[in-house]
Amino acid sequence: MGPKNFDLWFKILVNKAYFEKGYGLSHYLFKLIAVIGVTSNDMRNTLISLIGYSVGCYILGAVWYHFRIIEVEYEVRNRYDPFIREMRSKTFK
Repeated sequence: MGPKNFDLWFKILVNKAYFEKGYGLSHYLFKLIAVIGVTSNDMRNTLISLIGYSVGCYILGAVWYHFRIIEVEYEVRNRYDPFIREMRSKTFK
């Protein structure tokens, strides 16, 4: 049996996946913003930049899932994974 409020948890975890995928694709930009923020001592603009970056991460991840690029990414990973390659060769002879 699933957890209570399954639909709520599902929506939360989908949004979490969007953000994490966007962050994974653009985490170098986060480091650049952090370095610029530390060196400039301008907290207001750094905070605004980080909020914008967070929204951008979410949007990038949502686009990645919406256009099903994530499936292509997994398929590329599976083609080079030795375990998956062996399982496919045994299954699809």
